[in-house]
Order: sequence, then structure tokens, then C-alpha cells
Amino acid sequence: MQAWNAHPVVITAAVTGADVTRADNPNVPYTSEEIADSSARSLEAGAAVVALHAREDDGTPSGRPELFRDAVERIRKSSPDALINVSTGGSGEMTLDERLGGLAASPDLCGVETGSMNFGDGTFITSPAAGREIISRATAQHTALEVEAFEVGHVIAALRLLREGVLPAPLRINLVFGVPGGIDASPQALDAMLRPLPEDAFWTVTCVGRHHERLLALALLHGARGVRTGLEDVSHISKGVLAPSNEALVRRIVGLAATLGRDVATVGQARELMRIGGR
Repeated sequence: MQAWNAHPVVITAAVTGADVTRADNPNVPYTSEEIADSSARSLEAGAAVVALHAREDDGTPSGRPELFRDAVERIRKSSPDALINVSTGGSGEMTLDERLGGLAASPDLCGVETGSMNFGDGTFITSPAAGREIISRATAQHTALEVEAFEVGHVIAALRLLREGVLPAPLRINLVFGVPGGIDASPQALDAMLRPLPEDAFWTVTCVGRHHERLLALALLHGARGVRTGLEDVSHISKGVLAPSNEALVRRIVGLAATLGRDVATVGQARELMRIGGR
């Protein structure tokens, strides 16, 4: 069993998401230029990966390939070596083709859900067939995959796809806590999500809402390979104080990692740890 601080931790900046709006925090980026600028500043602050959704200029979630391409091209112009992860979640109203719009930007990796769930007051559907289609299309263009797991059943489903050879190794998995309808944000929940994982899995922790920093701290002490922060996940940087930017959230988690004795991975180290080669 590896020591909890054996490897540097990979920080992902989730800069905009699909659900958070400027009513939640006026600093949420909407346009491709805003998303790219916020991503570049987050990378400078210590992130190695940026997780992208696309938005129309009014903030509406979008699957338009041209928006993803514009944002990705802008990010790569300023940060050519950064890892870019595009969402295939989009929104519950999108078709599967719309959810896959980000693949047109040739990202380094993309997310894939391995099950459906209640999401707040709605239901987000990813059927087994849809999950397999996302995996197939991403793999065909040599885009790496990251499983987005919102409850223990999603972890088990990912392991089954891995055993069946549908999901290519290595397993990269983002364990998401605190989404209404998903697993809660608690120490017991973290233990439950980690229990099925193989030793060599690259696992990242995301926590939505008020327990964000506490659960990320717990994950760091458990040896998390990665943690995620950003305005997609949390609107406040401290109690009652809105986060001024994505990079401010990244800097806070960089400081938290240092306090807990974890080094922060460079982009090169992140590529090695996640086993993702150059483009």
C-alpha cells in the first residue's frame, strides 16, 4: 500500500459547469473568451487540468462544437501543455450528440457517466448504451476517459466496464460528493466510494457545496491522486464570502495541499500520473 503522500496531487479547475449561474456568483465565466481566460489564470495558479463546459453568451449550457473549439484553442494558445477535460454531461435536456459536442475540440480527456441519477429536482439520464457510445467515440479519436461517479453504484459499474474491456485501462475516476440526489459529503461517504477501487486507480475528489474544502482536505490526507475546485463546484471561498475567481479557489487548494504535506503536480507530472501522453 502506497504512502498517502507518495505522489504529488493533480489539481483540476472546473471553471464554469452547466448549473451554476451569475445569480450564484457574478464571477462565473460564460463566453468562450471568459472561460479560456479564467482557465489560463487557474493553470498559472497551480492547476494542471481544466474541466470545461460550454455556455452561450447568456450562460445557457451548450453543446455547440464551435464554442468548445474556440475555448480550447484559446487555452492552448496561452497554455499549450495543459490537460483539457471536456464534459459529456452538458444538461439533462441535451441529446447525446449535443453532449458529445466537446469531442470536436480534440481534448486530452473527457468525462463519462456510468449511470443515471436524480440531480436536484431533475433526473439526469445516462443509459448503459449511452455510456458505451461516449466511451466508443472518445476512444476512436484517442481521447482519454475519466469516469464521473456520483454514487457507489457508478463506481461498481465503471469497474464492470473495465473488466469487460469496454472502458480502456487505466481507470481514471472522479468521485463526486454533495450533489443533491448523489452521495453525501461525509467521511463515511468517502470510505464507501474508495472501497471498491483497485490500488492503481487514478482517483480525484470533487465536492459540491459547503463541505467543499473539508472533504478535499480529507481526500488529500487519504492520498487522493487529484482534487478538483472551481466555480462549477463552489460559489464561496469562505463562509459568507463569494469566490472572486477560479484562480483564487485554485490558490486556496494549493495552500491547503501544502499545509497537509502534499506537493502539487506540474502538468508534466500530471500527464505521467494520469498516463496521458502528449497530443
